[in-house]
Amino acid sequence: MAISKQRKEEILESYQAWFDKSKALVITEYTGLAVKDLDQLRQKMRDNGGEFHIIKNTLGKKIVQAAGYPVDEKMFIGSTAIGFAFEDAAGLAKALSDYSNSSEFVKIKGGYLANKILSAAQVKALAELPPLPVVRAQLLGVINAPASKLVRTLAEPGRQIAGVIKAYADKDSAPAEA
Repeated sequence: MAISKQRKEEILESYQAWFDKSKALVITEYTGLAVKDLDQLRQKMRDNGGEFHIIKNTLGKKIVQAAGYPVDEKMFIGSTAIGFAFEDAAGLAKALSDYSNSSEFVKIKGGYLANKILSAAQVKALAELPPLPVVRAQLLGVINAPASKLVRTLAEPGRQIAGVIKAYADKDSAPAEA
């Protein structure tokens, strides 16, 4: 059944809002994927802070054009589904890449990141990056390292003096107990 022009405009507006809100898009082919598996994939995308939707190729091209991005015609051939990464682009790309490796029905066509077209290989390279919480933890460790070293350096002379005083106290109290 054909979609009315008004409904197409509503769909286009909602996808456009998602496109504007997302940090990255991953475009996939899903031919042969069962509905049960599709629901499982959608849940995996939600767990990674994104959405996964099947989209008509013409609507996909219109969304990309309306956003001012270059359109790669190869990405909009055959069955098309788009993963919208609202929180963590690398996390969503990793989840889709892992799923495509375990399923013969999902294939990554490419994507968009920061106004640039990504090839399938570049999306897989993005998937190799650590997730956002891991990157934040690593950055925090790098930032805290100099401060921790400074605190240890400043505390060391006091600790050594306390150790010497304790040793003398232990030495003086040892003969009295004997």
